[in-house]
Amino acid sequence: MILASSSPRRIRMIKGYGHDPIIIPPQVDEAVPDGTPPHIAVMFLALKKALYAENIAIGKGYTNVGALIAADTVVVYSSDIIGKPGSPEEAYAILKRLCGKKHTVFTGVAVLMPGTVYRKVFYETSNVIFKTYTDEDIKTYAETDEPYDKAGGYAVQGAWGKHIDRVEGDIDNVIGLPWSRVVKELPGYTIS
Repeated sequence: MILASSSPRRIRMIKGYGHDPIIIPPQVDEAVPDGTPPHIAVMFLALKKALYAENIAIGKGYTNVGALIAADTVVVYSSDIIGKPGSPEEAYAILKRLCGKKHTVFTGVAVLMPGTVYRKVFYETSNVIFKTYTDEDIKTYAETDEPYDKAGGYAVQGAWGKHIDRVEGDIDNVIGLPWSRVVKELPGYTIS
């Protein structure tokens, strides 16, 4: 299996399910045209990452490894796509805006079989409801390293988890890879 990702969370998740994937970090421009709906944006970026990794995999002779998986995750609140914060100020602004509210996590996934015509692209959604928290809670969290490589500026499985009231849907989707759906999309591939 090949994972087209440098996300420690995705790598940890797949390893947690008993697999040791070949990691090919995608080096692609993640810009999408303004006004692109979130579900289209995440599928577009997942496929772009997968095709990049497939070219690398074929170049290295990895055509008999089975599946290649790529994903992209965004947080959406009030029709706005919220990406990864680049500074404590951005992390603060994002988490302040989401305080006590529900937002939706979209993850697009592309599953390819390198060297074949098999391509499956889909998305999953989960709702996350935050508790009410204080400005000090946000400031303290924004001073850690955790918010800066995550859509929405938080990790459901990390230190911010105590501020999450509940998740409606697949929690693996919120972490960044809806594993149970991925398994269903792998033809003739048995994964536990």
